[in-house]
Amino acid sequence: MRRQYTRRILLRLAATAGIVPAVAGGGAAATAPGADLLGLDGDEEWLQRELRNYAKTREAPAEQASDSGFMRRWQERSRQNGQRYAERVAEEPGWRSHANLCATWSEQCTGDPDLYRDVDERGFYGTVGERRRVAFYDRQGARLSGHLWTPTDAPAADGRGNATSGLPGVVITNGSVQAPEPLYWWAAQSLVAAGYVVLTYDPRGQGRSDSVTPDGQRGGNADGEVFVTNQVDAVDFFRSTPDSPYAPNAEYDRGDGAPVEPYNPVADRLDRSRVGIAGHSAGAIGASIVQGLDPWPTGGDNPVGAVVAWDNLGESDDIAARRPEREAEDIATLLETVPGGEVEPRVPAMGQSGDYFLTPRPHVESPDPDARSTGFAAWRDDGVPAYQLVVRGGTHYEWSRTPTFPATSWGFGNALADHYTVAWFDRWLKEPDEPGYGDADDRLLADDEWGDHLSFHYRSKRAFDGRNGRKYACEDVRDGCDTAVPGEQRRE
Repeated sequence: MRRQYTRRILLRLAATAGIVPAVAGGGAAATAPGADLLGLDGDEEWLQRELRNYAKTREAPAEQASDSGFMRRWQERSRQNGQRYAERVAEEPGWRSHANLCATWSEQCTGDPDLYRDVDERGFYGTVGERRRVAFYDRQGARLSGHLWTPTDAPAADGRGNATSGLPGVVITNGSVQAPEPLYWWAAQSLVAAGYVVLTYDPRGQGRSDSVTPDGQRGGNADGEVFVTNQVDAVDFFRSTPDSPYAPNAEYDRGDGAPVEPYNPVADRLDRSRVGIAGHSAGAIGASIVQGLDPWPTGGDNPVGAVVAWDNLGESDDIAARRPEREAEDIATLLETVPGGEVEPRVPAMGQSGDYFLTPRPHVESPDPDARSTGFAAWRDDGVPAYQLVVRGGTHYEWSRTPTFPATSWGFGNALADHYTVAWFDRWLKEPDEPGYGDADDRLLADDEWGDHLSFHYRSKRAFDGRNGRKYACEDVRDGCDTAVPGEQRRE
């Protein structure tokens, strides 16, 4: 066990390394040249490395603050979002979003301004894909706001949403503590580019969705259950067709000028038999629960075929397991907002998390290297394919592009999330004639390319079957894994 470091020692070593950490009240973190050669011995060498690792939590805000073009685009988009929200209030007074912190999608709630249509840094709109606004009611009558995303060249199904053709689909659910839909548009665009139909939406009490049901039931941070129930609602709406419309939209129709769709308007693009779910934070816990619901709450079999949890896999106990004491306050805040329910591993699942949490602080001793893998172990032990990745220097905001919030460079942690999210869904949802099917295993095993993005504190792990019949099991991806042979487990 390493000795505990006082705040004074932390600050002294940080100054020696040329790092200005958050505990000192400083601004952007940086590492001075030659820090590796300072010759600190024993525990101080470990702490020196940790402070360099911790400095990565300031990369994204430092890059944004130094990019005047980004700051200008962000503020302009923030202003336009606020204006558009005011117009919606006037044009569609039936919405009940007034109590939501991020209802306007302004300031940090704007997300990455380059993912909007007017900037479109990726060249997405009209070339790669499109998005269209959509709304639907949850089972308690709250109206939810969202968007459907489709490739521009997506093949149509049989016209009734049946699985004779069409593309796989993914439903993305926000995190708690007010993280609105636009923060996750990076994933929607990447999945559409890879050949998916995608639904993003704000759960009740979040973003531009209703704050309450008609009888006053709240959502979001006041009722974490919506990250389960609304996820079920969203999947049901996503899979609805002209022949099987989404029942709550007829049941709760208010005729108040705020439109809803009777069924998924792009049902003819979707293969209803191939649906995955992804979620962040409370949405990740919700996804872990929802994938295992059997029978499905609204009848029939569970339609979810794969899951990516942008946090540790599992329920709240798994998320909180073996956290460092310095994260105790943050985890207590999060647990006030997360859904309850048991997790039953049923479908292939990937978890992604970071070295730090909501308010990053340097580690003062080596954390339990398996602390992020409690949920992963449940999947592995049940024989269900699983993967757990931990971002080096990453925070809880690697998956929600929130300007000025602590995170590694969006080209570091978020890029890793992007790569592995698409690869995991490709492994479990794609068919042989579709792009991404043949090389999904290779992308999931790209250790040489992505290994340096992985934590040296916490082990990244995998246990899944490849399309080639090989089984890949590794207890520490960063440390290196041998190549498997047919029928054997690939081990460290």
